[in-house]
Amino acid sequence: MSLGILRAPVTSAYKAAALRPALAVYAARSVHTSKSAQAPETTPTSVSSASEPITTLAMHGSNQLSLEQPQNKAEYVLSTLDKIVNWGRQGSIWPMTFGLACCAVEMMHMAAARYDQDRLGVVFRASPRQSDVMIVAGTLTNKMAPALRKVYDQMPEPRWVVSMGSCANGGGYYHYSYAVVRGCDRIVPVDIYVPGCPPTAEALLYGMLQLQRKMRRNRKSVLW
Repeated sequence: MSLGILRAPVTSAYKAAALRPALAVYAARSVHTSKSAQAPETTPTSVSSASEPITTLAMHGSNQLSLEQPQNKAEYVLSTLDKIVNWGRQGSIWPMTFGLACCAVEMMHMAAARYDQDRLGVVFRASPRQSDVMIVAGTLTNKMAPALRKVYDQMPEPRWVVSMGSCANGGGYYHYSYAVVRGCDRIVPVDIYVPGCPPTAEALLYGMLQLQRKMRRNRKSVLW
């Protein structure tokens, strides 16, 4: 009889403990099964007419118009003209010969018969008046910086700059030297950076291909 009396509270306690997880799950379900969960509200989206072109990035809650698609006939003509002009420019890149150090050897290697940069329309010019690209190949010293800027100013618009090698990018091995400029981008604006010490001719050729891609995206005749 005494054993039965002792077992009763123990078994009832075990039963209550066993029922608690079920009660907790039922309570959690009752909390989450509300009216909003059963009928989710639709978030308000921006309303735009079909005549307004919207970019992929501007689809999420914005009515920002696309700059790539023309809005009228004048912009269509100018954008088409830009594409034709950019196609001609990327096929006739005339870089300025501006070799400063050992990177110039790899630049000449790209111009040789093995890689044949002429097949891409890349032809070196000795005059800045006839060039549209400057390849800064090598270490730029403090005394050479004014000459670099002077040659850059003599180039006609539009013009681009390719920084070739670690020394031209940021000083390279001579970064802490008193006589070296820590990057030619302190003197002229740079469009393409070619890493390496020295970079190979393939790397410079890849940089020229990236410059052609940038030329294709150039828009000079956009109406604002």
